[in-house]
Amino acid sequence: MAYKSESLVEYVLIHYRWVFVCLFLLPASFFFDIWMYVRNWLVFKFSSAPKKHGSKVLFVQRQIQEWNKDGQKKQICTARPGWQTISFRRPIYKNNMYKVEVNLVDILEVNAKKKLVKAEPLVTMGQLTATLNPLGWTIPVLPEMDDLTLGGLIMGTGIESSSHIYGLFQHICLSYELVLCDGSVVRCSPEDNPDLFYSVPWSYGTLGILTAVEIKMIPARKYVKLKYEAVKGLGNIAKRFEEVSKDTRNEFVEGIAFNEDEAVIMTGVQTDQREEDKINSIGRWYKPWFFRHVESFLKGNKNTTEYIPLRDYYHRHTRSIFWEIQDIIPFGNNILFRIFLGWLVPPKVSLLKLTQNEAIKKLYENNHVIQDMLVPIETLADSVKLFRENFNVFPLWLCPFVLPANAGMVHPKGNGEKLYLDIGMYGVPKVNNFHPERSTRKVEKYVADVNGFQMLYADTYMTREEFRRMFDHSLYDKLRNEMKCVKAFPEVYDKVSRQARC
Repeated sequence: MAYKSESLVEYVLIHYRWVFVCLFLLPASFFFDIWMYVRNWLVFKFSSAPKKHGSKVLFVQRQIQEWNKDGQKKQICTARPGWQTISFRRPIYKNNMYKVEVNLVDILEVNAKKKLVKAEPLVTMGQLTATLNPLGWTIPVLPEMDDLTLGGLIMGTGIESSSHIYGLFQHICLSYELVLCDGSVVRCSPEDNPDLFYSVPWSYGTLGILTAVEIKMIPARKYVKLKYEAVKGLGNIAKRFEEVSKDTRNEFVEGIAFNEDEAVIMTGVQTDQREEDKINSIGRWYKPWFFRHVESFLKGNKNTTEYIPLRDYYHRHTRSIFWEIQDIIPFGNNILFRIFLGWLVPPKVSLLKLTQNEAIKKLYENNHVIQDMLVPIETLADSVKLFRENFNVFPLWLCPFVLPANAGMVHPKGNGEKLYLDIGMYGVPKVNNFHPERSTRKVEKYVADVNGFQMLYADTYMTREEFRRMFDHSLYDKLRNEMKCVKAFPEVYDKVSRQARC
């Protein structure tokens, strides 16, 4: 059969992408991780990184000052390439903006006395656990993926199975340091500049450029004692999940729904004790993907309690990118693949994005969904039904979180805190009438109607008016006017809407 060269390459990249991933992206990702591990270890042991922070911030200030001198002709964004972010899309809004170089990648201080860690915004979760856990510390909310950055989790959002106690990632942050559009540096906290402190989360860099954050620390134990509970029937799943989420004796709560009527609910606590025959180092390269291991409890696995090393637990979804890797390497959970090549997994999300051609991007857009919707926990059953009708994507990730009644773009309607639920949909829709925009808009409307929120790393099809109804802009608008941000930075909507990404 004859093909044009472009058509043949396109065909192979779509239908046999695993060949390219296994031969090129896995080795490249492995060596990149080795380099970053060595670099971070050397920096932490021998470098004067904290002393260099001031000069790096000064470099950011000078660029902003140059922008002011040049007449403020373009709006400001960071120069970080779009392919390096965890989002599936690339930000095209950056193409015609004034780009500020931000080289802020270091942990600055681990203060055991004050129980805080101070770090720069490009520090990753993998970097943080590798540094803190050996010192006997961790942070209360530690999102699963190794490559998630502090800046992304603050300017966007982050969640973890401990969020039913501590809230979203923003709620464990003690202070932020930012460079504002006039070139000044400001520190904000609940006591100092509180309006700015509560407005930074979800603002996507539209109030200033984040240069440092202080985060609460708590003691770290060696293991997580994790209990698995298989539950059948959607009503039973919703009832049981709400029960364990409200029980603060459970330090960690998470659920994976494998279909509308079958789920496994996991509850855990940190501990230094363990039963030797129940230790499961789930992070080892030869181990089954975590979600497949969880699925075994629906099929009669009797060992319903395990002791997972703390860092393995934190990054339990990293190797399989939750369950996205099964669409990239279909045979990746095969025992032979895990033994011989599992140590190379996962490929870096950034490299997957960098090597996508237009055909792959179009394939993903029309045949794939990546969404996290945040809804009140009492809507679990109705939400799962609606998501199944419009997408029919399983597994679904279920993660509870408490949402305090403080200021900012995201808070419960009315007074008092409220328990919410993150429903994560990652995979291939199996409904016959799936359409990316129409299907997503139906779910967006439902989420807004139940006073929920959409995570903004994924495709957002709402109009500006719908977006403003979902997210409270009152304090945000006030600050943008007071700090003269309107000319300097675009609005959040102009950075996250579908039109702003390719």
